[in-house]
Amino acid sequence: MAKSIMIQGTMSNAGKSLLAAGLCRIFHQAGYRTAPFKSQNMALNSFITEEGLEMGRAQVVQAEAAGTKPRVDMNPILLKPTTEVGSQVIVGGIHRGNMKAGEYFAYKKSLVPEILAAYRRLEAEYDVIVIEGAGSPAEINLKEGDIVNMGLAAMVDAPVLLAGDIDRGGVFAQLYGTAALLAPEERARIKGLIINKFRGDKALLEPGIRQIEDLCRIPVLGVVPYLDVDLEDEDSLSGKLCSGLAGNGLLSEGRSAGSLSADCTKRCMVDIAVIRFPRISNFTDFDVFSRLAGVTVRYVSAPRELGNPDMVILPGTKNTIDDLLWMRQSGLEAMVLKLADQQVPVWGICGGYQMLGEEIYDEEGVESGACRRVRGMGLLPLITEFSEEKVRTQAEGAFGELDGCLGALSGMRLSGYEIHMGRTRISGSGRAADTARLRPDRQEPEICRPMAYTAPLGEKQFLAEGWNRGNVYGAYVHGIFDGPGIGEALAGALAARKGLDWEPEARVDYKAYREQQYDRLAQALRESLDMERIWRIMGLGF
Repeated sequence: MAKSIMIQGTMSNAGKSLLAAGLCRIFHQAGYRTAPFKSQNMALNSFITEEGLEMGRAQVVQAEAAGTKPRVDMNPILLKPTTEVGSQVIVGGIHRGNMKAGEYFAYKKSLVPEILAAYRRLEAEYDVIVIEGAGSPAEINLKEGDIVNMGLAAMVDAPVLLAGDIDRGGVFAQLYGTAALLAPEERARIKGLIINKFRGDKALLEPGIRQIEDLCRIPVLGVVPYLDVDLEDEDSLSGKLCSGLAGNGLLSEGRSAGSLSADCTKRCMVDIAVIRFPRISNFTDFDVFSRLAGVTVRYVSAPRELGNPDMVILPGTKNTIDDLLWMRQSGLEAMVLKLADQQVPVWGICGGYQMLGEEIYDEEGVESGACRRVRGMGLLPLITEFSEEKVRTQAEGAFGELDGCLGALSGMRLSGYEIHMGRTRISGSGRAADTARLRPDRQEPEICRPMAYTAPLGEKQFLAEGWNRGNVYGAYVHGIFDGPGIGEALAGALAARKGLDWEPEARVDYKAYREQQYDRLAQALRESLDMERIWRIMGLGF
């Protein structure tokens, strides 16, 4: 039977995911077969496993830190918000429909057997399971039937470490209030407190640490500094709104990301603008650019922030139609179309790719529960129709012969994964791609094919994993920029379009880079936490 430890937090974004990843790495380095587990995750960033099942990316990161392959048992329930009061419900990696909050609250009790079955499978194969809670265990209105915090801890008999976020202020009130709102048997499960994201002189905390230990009668097992490790965020853009700006000297006190748009084209060699949809998903697709010196990635929410970027990206979204209409009503669509007319590269991924077409049909109300048909942006001759059956697959191949300034990507190998409810095809106003480029005997499929106009489409329709026409590029593949050299080639092409000579400081092996970040995280936790006591809490010795 595996030993377990559970990380709960006083609130969302208290740092549970990062702490869990760091502990996964520590146990892995100690020679234990280690797996992460989060029974229910609410996030718009998801991943497709080798089996074609969908899970949250936070547990993928934790699995990588643990040196094991991600599998859906590590995150048996994933909720992907589609509206303000509803989410897509994914159980065991498979979509089970959209539910409103109240409907899901009643439904989730029936999922306990599936949660426990997933946990028991991991328990039978691994030595250690690092469990992550969600939000706070002190949400007293939600405690009945809890399946992710203290309810889960009781089901699997896991000891708990409670983390508070000092960076937001009031950490002692967070810890004390959380413990005070728990039932005695729940409070007894908390074996240690962690003060997370600390900046400053730890000595100044000592009086407070002694008092909180006396008040809660729970030891403080460590003060973790605000960690400078480059790992994916679970579902927050807070740290990415000015991604790349600090490194390029564009951040100064009192200035917003939006106010910097005019500066970026002057002081950065390459300026990439990502439209920040209200329901943006899988924004980690662009992390590769943030690691390139001289390249800025900006997340844009209003027309005044767009400026004159070198490339515009329309990212994934959990509600394509609503986010397209938001972009249209805000004036951002008109500005993107103007930039496209000026031959600025425009790239759409997944939902953003669907928006680039001529029409989008959701006649079954798959995304928002309403039957709708809307006009697309008209940049690619495509039609997207939504279906209840979700496409979930890993993808591997090569770029086709691209037009426009990004021809340098032609032929480069890529890999990633697709998650989408829509099916996209060439519209009647378009024409079939050059058949020589689509010949069936080609051994390496071209995920992104050039758009050509050599013959009428007729009755034949091509599924479009990705298409390119001139300076407009679109694909369903998440992670499309992560392949070796793709980010560098794209940045170099964008710089060359402006007459600049951009070269990467060094070629980056992103797999090795991530491994280095996990090691840094583990070392920081070793230096900050009382690991000897944590080993004993878990019954592993030291």
